[in-house]
Amino acid sequence: MNKVEYQALIAFHPGYYVKDYIEEQGITQEEMAKRLQTTPKYVSDLVNGRTPLSDEMALRLSIVCGTSVKMWLNLNQNYIEKKLEIERQRKIDEECNLIRQIEYKFWMELGVVKSTRSAEEKVQELQRYLKVSSLKVLGQRDFLVQYKTSVSEVTDVNVINANAWVQTAINMGMQMESAPFNKNRLTEAIPQIRKMTVQEPKVFCPQLKELLAECGVALVLLPNLKNCGIDGAVKWLGKDKVILALNDRRKYADVFWFALFHELGHVLQQRIKVLLVSEKNRNDLEAGELIQRLEREANTFSQNILIPEMDYKEFIEQNPKGFTEEVIQCFAEKINILPGIVVGRLQQDHLLSYHTVLNKMKIKYMIG
Repeated sequence: MNKVEYQALIAFHPGYYVKDYIEEQGITQEEMAKRLQTTPKYVSDLVNGRTPLSDEMALRLSIVCGTSVKMWLNLNQNYIEKKLEIERQRKIDEECNLIRQIEYKFWMELGVVKSTRSAEEKVQELQRYLKVSSLKVLGQRDFLVQYKTSVSEVTDVNVINANAWVQTAINMGMQMESAPFNKNRLTEAIPQIRKMTVQEPKVFCPQLKELLAECGVALVLLPNLKNCGIDGAVKWLGKDKVILALNDRRKYADVFWFALFHELGHVLQQRIKVLLVSEKNRNDLEAGELIQRLEREANTFSQNILIPEMDYKEFIEQNPKGFTEEVIQCFAEKINILPGIVVGRLQQDHLLSYHTVLNKMKIKYMIG
């Protein structure tokens, strides 16, 4: 077609005006081709907007039509610019449809995008902050999240928000100062971090961030983004810095500490080229097996740090008839851990119901 229309925008191909000239002169395309010293096919393609206008043809048209070369070149340039504007507007409209699947307020409250009601401005702000040329990038299942999410059936909305959450965590972590990564220092710090489990968040949070930064780990604690389903992520920035991000979704103390030590287990694995977001890679079987193995190792690491394996085994054997608030409290005091963490472990191992009255022993954190 020799013109492109979208909403109120119209881009006229130079061939549109060539067609007008042919009709005004009462000649055929074949005759016009002879006058221009070209083929009838070229004239047909030009008239129908299927071929671009060359500088040489602009010169020939100026002679045949009695106009300036500049006029034809301007018509061509105007067509190119207006067509780009149309393509841009189409993409913006598509992006505006995508923005409805993303909770813009999340980034606004983080203070990283401006407050606006305009869908177009929201698109531009998120493109800038998330460093993508199009929000469609976030919908790619092989982008950042190679697919840990707790959403059982992953939808496009889940993928978009999971990738957006992870990129936000990366952006935050990149801005944080930390010493060069030191695996030995981090390993030595693990017992000290475990002692923080009995403290209040307002006490342990600043200490935890400072201690991990000294080990080369940037700890990012982010609010939950609707539909993202991410619990945590580990992203290496070269060999000297690693970002450890945690989501505050459903963050009871037992969930928080298990997630933290799980991700620290990933850090100690030092898979520098792998972005770990806590679920198997759904596109590559080999990578999927690797992710599954790393996840199992991180789970075991976290469980054994929080509740030493031998202590836990002995505790289970000593209470064959079940668990009461008193025995859980005594065991927690013995190993210096929150009782709620013990309850959470027993539930995870299906030794306690998730609907037990002992849930009252579980503390919910407010971390921000």
